[in-house]
Amino acid sequence: MRTHTWLIALLAVMLSASTVLGEAPAIPRVLPPEGMELPKGEQEKLETRIEKIRELAQEKEKQGKFTLSVSQDADIELFLLAVEFALEFHEFYDPKDLAKATALLDEAEKRVKEVGKDKSPWIDGKTGLIVAGYTPELAPDETPQPYGLVIPKGHDFEKPCPLYVWLHGRGDKATNLHFIYERMRNAGQIAPPGAIVLHPFGRQCVGFKFAGETDITEAIMDAQDRYNIDPRKVVLIGFSMGGAGAWHYGAHYAADFCAVSPGAGFAETARYRKLKPEDFPPAYEQKLWGLYDVPCYTRNLFNLPTIAYSGENDKQIQAAQIMEEAFIAEGRKLEHLIGPGVEHKYEPKTLEKLLARLEGIAAKGHPNTPPEVHLQTRTLSYPFMHWVNAERLTEHWVDSRIDAKLVGENKIMVTTKNVESLSLFPYEEMAGVEITIDADKLVVKKPLKTSEGEPATAFLHRVGGHWTEMTRLPTGRHKNGYVHGPIDDAFTGNGKVVVVMPTGKSKHEKTSQWVKEESEHQHTRWRALMRGELTVKTDKEVIDELAKAKEDQPSDNYLLWGDVDSNLLLAKWQKELPVEWKEKTWSLGGKSYDAAKTVPVLIYPSPANGTKYVVLNSGLTFREGHDSTNSNQTPKLPDWAALDITVPADANGAGKVVEAGFFDEEWKTKGK
Repeated sequence: MRTHTWLIALLAVMLSASTVLGEAPAIPRVLPPEGMELPKGEQEKLETRIEKIRELAQEKEKQGKFTLSVSQDADIELFLLAVEFALEFHEFYDPKDLAKATALLDEAEKRVKEVGKDKSPWIDGKTGLIVAGYTPELAPDETPQPYGLVIPKGHDFEKPCPLYVWLHGRGDKATNLHFIYERMRNAGQIAPPGAIVLHPFGRQCVGFKFAGETDITEAIMDAQDRYNIDPRKVVLIGFSMGGAGAWHYGAHYAADFCAVSPGAGFAETARYRKLKPEDFPPAYEQKLWGLYDVPCYTRNLFNLPTIAYSGENDKQIQAAQIMEEAFIAEGRKLEHLIGPGVEHKYEPKTLEKLLARLEGIAAKGHPNTPPEVHLQTRTLSYPFMHWVNAERLTEHWVDSRIDAKLVGENKIMVTTKNVESLSLFPYEEMAGVEITIDADKLVVKKPLKTSEGEPATAFLHRVGGHWTEMTRLPTGRHKNGYVHGPIDDAFTGNGKVVVVMPTGKSKHEKTSQWVKEESEHQHTRWRALMRGELTVKTDKEVIDELAKAKEDQPSDNYLLWGDVDSNLLLAKWQKELPVEWKEKTWSLGGKSYDAAKTVPVLIYPSPANGTKYVVLNSGLTFREGHDSTNSNQTPKLPDWAALDITVPADANGAGKVVEAGFFDEEWKTKGK
């Protein structure tokens, strides 16, 4: 059980660092909105009870001579964290919400009393409504996250069953406390017979993007570990913000589902927000719309049945209409069910028809090896579809495609666009497979294995305009499926992020003050918005850990605050990073900036592990001013930027952007 590890870590940093996390700038919080302040006695009562429940768990572990499993710990801790967050950020919006907190603590205490070695009675063999949790492995933090389950009455736990993943709508006040309470009492809008329904939390209100996207992935993985779920029979469905999530997640991860059904929501940025060209943001931000704008991933939806739903009079019918246009542009027709006479809700008979369609699709599932695969992307953040993988793009943020088809025994037909290298693995044995790719034909001679237990894979790359087989995997620094930017990618699903605070002192007072304020702002914002706790360490602590690890590559991403004078780890790595510091300036790509007035922010492959990131002076680049609509929670900075910090940070930025741009495919500086 956790014992306020985040607070202990922060106190340690504040005591040992000369540049420390300071007071956050006065930027009004949008998510979650500020609720009422509890009477002091009520707050103390809840805090005391949380502490006693943790003590009870620790005592039980000692007496029973066993340690809670990771799943057991998450299944209990999620209730305590929900109340702690509610207390910290004033997430009580009605006097009745106190009863919700009590109900959650009652359940936590009950689970502590019931738990035993290999025994979790709240979930083992249970049907009905269940709240479970997992400890993230892919996300930037390791804070237990909740999800809801609906297990049908009389469920056969031995038989593989379908899984329906339901994405909820926007709820500004539906924080952990309220989400969990709802999942303990309400089955939701769908309960298909013979299927388990999973309700991801999605980090509450970020449109199921960034860590909210990773939450869907990890919740599904955790449910699959606990239950006998047929991986070929997973359905994705959602409405409103959940519909936007279903559009986004379904298009980016189509291979994980047998069907996807988005209801309402939004599918892109500019038209949904009714932006006029004169109101468009900088060109780099427009390029970054290609991270989540679903029309950029339309062809991925050709890999599975996609059934949109809209109310006839719903303004959010716009999402499906835009996707209808995108399908037509690619020579296909989108199936679009419209609920007659209703606005922003499901019309009962149309919902009944939709669920019948999905039930029929789920009964069959998708084939293990589809004979035809379509991959469309603009970034190697999303490089995979069934047995096709984009290994390297000609240029990021440009429409990129791989269309592949099995055309006979051991024969594959492939066409590509903006792809420099790719891998194919439809067969267990790839040697001897004939591949016709664009205008070239080749026979696989030496398929490669990337790791133990992985299937043999044909790796192809383009040389001099023609495709050839790779006989060994490429080396050298380049954008790939692990590291590709932009800055916000470090805070999505590449694993744990360690925040590295400086213990030295910058020569520039303005830089020290900005680092102090902005680091605290980002720390608090992550807790409030993303419902988790990033690990915080000093530069000295990380340097000591790296020294002890010796040749073992660390599995962490590092967020370094400060400059080369204040942050010892940054000083240690400066020759391996693209920023060069001098007495009064710093430079990037041959251009110099005044170090007294500007700071560099960037993302780059970590010198300690090339499959992980180092981020300099930045957390999430979208801020409070972008939280009013999920469609605006998109990256605001590319791979690097120079910020003028004489302009105060506000709800829209950490300073004035002097210049910003992308690194090229080899992580070198290029034009804006």
